[in-house]
Amino acid sequence: MNKKQVEEVIKAIIDHKYSWACVLILRFHGYDPIDYIPYRTYIRLLKDNYQLQKKDTSDTSVKTVDFNDFKSNKMHLVEQKKC
Repeated sequence: MNKKQVEEVIKAIIDHKYSWACVLILRFHGYDPIDYIPYRTYIRLLKDNYQLQKKDTSDTSVKTVDFNDFKSNKMHLVEQKKC
């Protein structure tokens, strides 16, 4: 993990968002959090933290990460099979 990623994990821990910190650590190390966290919990964490990031970034020069960037390929395959 680089310095920026470590700072992001530490910020999540300071904010008492331990589950989000776990998601970040897994993502930063190249793992797919959906393999370790229940689907519904993972989606809730993404929605909650994406909305917080969106509210925190009032500067237009800061690019926020799109919610869909966090969805795993595995989830897309599961969704496609259901259709």
